[in-house]
Amino acid sequence: MAMAMAKEMEMEVKAHSGCPRSYGYRMPAEWELHAQCWMGWPERCDNWRENAVPAQQAFVEVAVAISQFEPVTVCATASQWENARNLLPAHIRVVEMSMNDAWFRDTGPTFVIRHTSQLSNGTSGQVAGIHWTFNAWGGLIDGCYADWSLDTLVAKKILEIERLPRFFHSMVLEGGSIHVDGQGTCITTEECLLHPSRNPHMDKLQIEEQLKAYLAVDKVIWLPHGLYGDDDTNGHVDNLCCFISPGVVMLTWVDNESDPQYERSLEAYNILSASTDAKGRTFQIIKIHAPDPLFMTSEEAAGLESHDAKARIAGTRLAASYVNFYIANGGVIAPAFGDSRRDSEALGVLAHAFPHHKVSSFVFNMS
Repeated sequence: MAMAMAKEMEMEVKAHSGCPRSYGYRMPAEWELHAQCWMGWPERCDNWRENAVPAQQAFVEVAVAISQFEPVTVCATASQWENARNLLPAHIRVVEMSMNDAWFRDTGPTFVIRHTSQLSNGTSGQVAGIHWTFNAWGGLIDGCYADWSLDTLVAKKILEIERLPRFFHSMVLEGGSIHVDGQGTCITTEECLLHPSRNPHMDKLQIEEQLKAYLAVDKVIWLPHGLYGDDDTNGHVDNLCCFISPGVVMLTWVDNESDPQYERSLEAYNILSASTDAKGRTFQIIKIHAPDPLFMTSEEAAGLESHDAKARIAGTRLAASYVNFYIANGGVIAPAFGDSRRDSEALGVLAHAFPHHKVSSFVFNMS
């Protein structure tokens, strides 16, 4: 019996070696039901100050907050597994996994789903994962660290653990560079996906064709730039703009016209205002003001060791945005920055935008 089931599973996985869309898969919107949340565990001392202790405490708070709404799995390296297990509550699963850094939204798989009535496992739906190619947000051109060989396997390992079919793609792409509404529309930025450090052999049309085939979207909306100062990711869309429901987007905004972010937000607003989604709907655009400019302090910079990661220089403007929140099953976990006026304002915007979710925000002093 076990051998027969294994053979059936093997055949099912092999059948998904092509394009996800051709098998009926699509990337769901973030507000659709989650089976669980996967997180990495920070430790590298050249990217997280003070031996990553403040970052680890912040990750604990995030994991605990999310676990109120859905199961959470945290992955830690062998040297950090016991520390993570001791710091995290028992109901959060801790799995040993090697990695170069902890940003699983970018290194982990893009989960896709399908709903059919006749699958080999007898269920009414199925989950698979897209394993994109990862190069530390820029590879040898401007990547965040020199060795990303362990990160390239994170998506595959997660899918192996969950015994889910895997679609591999040689295109370099991080999860934070795309956002979908689950109904055929994707938003992304030219600054990131057209950056020479990603896929210089592909033009805009070729990249768009692959997004449509792998995410099962019919329309890709290209915003020119991401958030000002988000150089680590070359302008991921997840710090600038996201879908919060079909036909509704939330956009990072600033009122100060002398702020370099103003032009970026304005150009995004103008493009979205003139666009429709894949269903032909005009967008409702909800503005959420960014925190007032924040800069890396000399104390924070001094707390970092110098090894293989990109240098963190005191006085650098930080890419702070309230848009990079997480929608859980009935909850929204949002960042706060110790800016009492903007933090309170953002919390109010999110609470109004998500009337059926419990909205929580935390100040994470982990840089």
